[in-house]
Amino acid sequence: MTDRTLDTPFGAGYGGTLWPNGHSDSGLPRNSHPPSRVALDQDAILPGEENEWIAAAQAGDRQAFARLVDRYWDRLYRWLYHLTRDRHKAEDLAQETFLKVLAALGSFRPGSNFRAWLFRIGHNNFVNLKRTEKRTGHPLSEDTPGPSVGAPEDAAADREALQVVAKAVAELPPEFRAALMLRADEGLSFKEVAAILNITEETARWRVFKARQKLVKVLAPELLPPGVGEGERGT
Repeated sequence: MTDRTLDTPFGAGYGGTLWPNGHSDSGLPRNSHPPSRVALDQDAILPGEENEWIAAAQAGDRQAFARLVDRYWDRLYRWLYHLTRDRHKAEDLAQETFLKVLAALGSFRPGSNFRAWLFRIGHNNFVNLKRTEKRTGHPLSEDTPGPSVGAPEDAAADREALQVVAKAVAELPPEFRAALMLRADEGLSFKEVAAILNITEETARWRVFKARQKLVKVLAPELLPPGVGEGERGT
């Protein structure tokens, strides 16, 4: 796919030059094909280091913002794909989310949960997209295949298993799917899930429980996502 210039809230001066790491001047990926893996090792990044990136980005350091994009792009895109079931819509929403984050970065309070703030903005964008789709009569796709994994000759069984899981997750009600993926895939607390989805913590727990309950009924134990089918622990 070809690269395209992003429209940023800072005018045309921030749309042209590609950085060596494949980002535009705004810090966002320019390649329309989503990355296949998280660019930065999550376990290797200390919370204090992320806080330094945020402070530097708030001061206008675009390289620091690019590091934040590298850290969270895959994770946000993957979650949005589970919500939209459409790669292009998920990518557009991810780009829109990071542009809004960049524009509002000055209002982010140091010490707050950046990931929860980012995902909440992403969820608000998704809700707005659903409203638009409903008004225009063009609902979100529910059958767009996800990114392929591995070479066809080596990964047929894995692809088949992934397709089974993806189909089961896609058939969950959207509100259950959103809560489950934040809890199981992102490992967020119920309090964080509730904040992102703008619901109560009790409702977040109930949605995750119902999603797990539905998956247990249709998936073999070895295909269940991490944590599904197990007793709920933690917060």
